[in-house]
Amino acid sequence: MDDARAVAGRVAIVTGAGGGLGRAESLALARAGARLVLNDLPGDAVDAVAGQIAAAGGQAVVAAGDVAEWPTGEQLLATALERYGRLDILVNNAGVLRDRMIFTMSEQDWDLVIRVHLRGHFVTTRLATAYWRQQANAAGHPVYARIVNTSSEAFLLGPAGQPNYAAAKAGITALTVTTARGCSRYGVRANAICPRARTAMTAELMGPAPAGPVDPLAPEHVAPLVVYLASPAAETINGEVFVVHGGVAAVMDPPRVRSVFRADTADGMWTLDSVHAALGPSFGTGAPSAGFGCQDTLELATETIGFPRQLHVEPARSAPSRRMSQRAGGYMDATMVRP
Repeated sequence: MDDARAVAGRVAIVTGAGGGLGRAESLALARAGARLVLNDLPGDAVDAVAGQIAAAGGQAVVAAGDVAEWPTGEQLLATALERYGRLDILVNNAGVLRDRMIFTMSEQDWDLVIRVHLRGHFVTTRLATAYWRQQANAAGHPVYARIVNTSSEAFLLGPAGQPNYAAAKAGITALTVTTARGCSRYGVRANAICPRARTAMTAELMGPAPAGPVDPLAPEHVAPLVVYLASPAAETINGEVFVVHGGVAAVMDPPRVRSVFRADTADGMWTLDSVHAALGPSFGTGAPSAGFGCQDTLELATETIGFPRQLHVEPARSAPSRRMSQRAGGYMDATMVRP
């Protein structure tokens, strides 16, 4: 493997490592030479992943616990430092679903999903970035640090039955971008993936795997991007959001301003009448649409799910068409530079 893409000797924490995406990512990182701290709720699943890595000649230790609990986050960092002497990579993957319509969702179902996904990402990110900041300040230069967070197309699409999940994933995307902006000077590169994968958590949505030698929604097809984002080759990739599945990876544009309205009043300030005069003609009188949302990603590949028409997909290139800023470019630049 090219040195620029190798993570040999690097130390990675992976949450939700007992199954699905977390398992696939852990195994891929181990094959690439990383030493692992695996987290999931206590049980045989995460221990089995550690055993599989060890049997293949890799190194992995389990630090089980609820990732949304602060002491679990502290334990993960402490385990990495005590066992391996360092931390280089954080892959946040742990999650849970409690799907309901907003009008039938319980307080408990809302809190659980927000807690595991968003708070779980925060706890590990907070502790890892504090460690990397301290290391960078002590060394007098940036350190090697990678974060790969797990968002979802749910935050782009707003699925009606997943208000808690979509809100959590939107929060994770924002957390990723703010981490990229706030920690780039210390060497941290933070990016998010929105994966489509057939796992226990998504089984009801995705259904059974198709007949044939390749399942395009197998989580193993997401893992190479995660390893790449954790590698030295991703030095200039920061604050980006990727939709990934099968053999497709799309880099999302940031939200953009669709229309600008001005108050047509003597002092240029809004009144109720001027708001109506400005917005009324633009939104019309027909049935309202869902408004803010992005459905482009639904049409990226025919081998997965739900694609009403074909889009042109650019082939992979040997070099990116634009240089991604290592200082927090990516997903929120466009609206911030508008006059």
